Amino acid sequence: MSVPIMEAAALAGRLLLAALFLHEAFAKLTAYSAAVAYSEAFGVPGQLLPLAIVVEAGCGLLILAGFYTRAAALLLAAFCVATAVLFHSKLGNRNELLHFEKDLAIAGGLLLLFAHGAGRWALDARARKSTARGRAPNLVEL
Repeated sequence: MSVPIMEAAALAGRLLLAALFLHEAFAKLTAYSAAVAYSEAFGVPGQLLPLAIVVEAGCGLLILAGFYTRAAALLLAAFCVATAVLFHSKLGNRNELLHFEKDLAIAGGLLLLFAHGAGRWALDARARKSTARGRAPNLVEL
């Protein structure tokens, strides 16, 4: 397959993954009280909600830009596994099982992103190029 198609697929994958987490962070911000109540109903302290929002929004933006992609993907993969275990553990309920499986599948996609990187159409690739030429990456150039 040609390189541009593979790079476009990597970019599209990053955009789709980032959109999910950015949307969820925004949803938590706009319905903060409901998000706290939901968390606390599962035994998760509401004080952790700001951390969840920062992880989703921050890592979502990093993946979108393709900057520190591997670290962001690994952190979000762990976040998805924790979400599956904490919020969707009633596997006898078909809907809960579906959400559990979905969270694990998203974690799997994020682990692939961690393993293979963001692709050539990412800020990470520009930084690698600069480093390979023997100079520190210039964020202004990125």
